[in-house]
Amino acid sequence: MLAGHMDELGFIITYVNKDGFIYFDTIGGHDLSIISGRRVIIQTANGPVKGVTGKRAIHLMDEEDRKKVPKKHEIWIDLGVRSKKEALERVAIGDVATYDHELELFSGSIGTARAFDNKVGAYVVGETLIRLAKEKKKLAAKVVSVATTQEEIGTRGATTAAYAVNPHLALAVDVGHATDHPDCDNRKFGETKLGGGPIICRGANINPKVYERLLKAAKKLKIPYQLDADPRRRARMPGRFRWAAGASPRGSSVFRCAICTRRAKSWTSRMWSAACSFFVEFAKGLEKGDYAHW
Repeated sequence: MLAGHMDELGFIITYVNKDGFIYFDTIGGHDLSIISGRRVIIQTANGPVKGVTGKRAIHLMDEEDRKKVPKKHEIWIDLGVRSKKEALERVAIGDVATYDHELELFSGSIGTARAFDNKVGAYVVGETLIRLAKEKKKLAAKVVSVATTQEEIGTRGATTAAYAVNPHLALAVDVGHATDHPDCDNRKFGETKLGGGPIICRGANINPKVYERLLKAAKKLKIPYQLDADPRRRARMPGRFRWAAGASPRGSSVFRCAICTRRAKSWTSRMWSAACSFFVEFAKGLEKGDYAHW
C-alpha cells in the first residue's frame, strides 16, 4: 500500500457578529502568525463564497500589541457585508473555508500553492499507480494507492486504510521540511534541501529492509535522494499503519518517504520530486512472498 493524505488546512465558522464579521476555529495545524491578510474560499450549500481574513490594523496597535501573535478569536473573515443577516444569507455556522491560493510555477519546476502538505503525497501515490498500470511486465505484488483523510485531526484515515487494505508492505508519502533556508539550525533539524531529491527515512521506527530496497531503486534510476534520521514515532501515518497492523495476523512492514518542501504549513510551499519513478521501481522489484520481515 502506498498512502498520502489528501487533507489541507482549513477553518470552520463558529460565530458571526452583528456587523457580519465571521469568526472561526482552525482545522489542522496552523501557524497563527500568517492567517491574517489572506484570501479564503468558504464552501457553502449554495457554492463557494470568497472572503478575506483580517485583524486589527497595525496602525491601531500600541508597541506591545505589535509584538504579539494574534489569538484565533482576534482574527476574522470579512465578506464585505454590513450585517449579521446579510452574512448569514451567504454562509452558515459550520461551513468550512480554505486558503484561496492556487498552483503557480515560478522557477522551473519550483512551484507555490496551498496544501502541498499533503496533496502532493496523494498525487505521488496516484501517479505511481497510473505508471505501474502501463508496465508490460506483470508485478509480483498487488499495489494499492490510498489518499487518506483526516490526517490533520488525528490520522484517522490512515487507520481505516490500514484495516481495509491489510498490506504486507506500507509506504507513507508525506512532505518533509527543507532546512536550507535562513534561521534553520541544521544541528537541530538535520540537512535536507529543496531540489535535493526525495527524503528517505531511517530510524528505530523504520523497516531497514524496505530502506535498503528504496535506496537500491534510487541508485538504479540515478535519482538523487536525501536521508532523514527519525529516532522515534515522529511520522504520523506510519505509526497508524503499524498500530492497525497489530490486529492483523500478517503484520505489516512500514516505511516513510517525504517530498521536500518549504513552509509546509503555510499557504506557500515548494516542491521538487522524482518520487513517482522511485516508487514504480520499488514496486517492480518486489518478489512473491517478499514481506520485508526483520
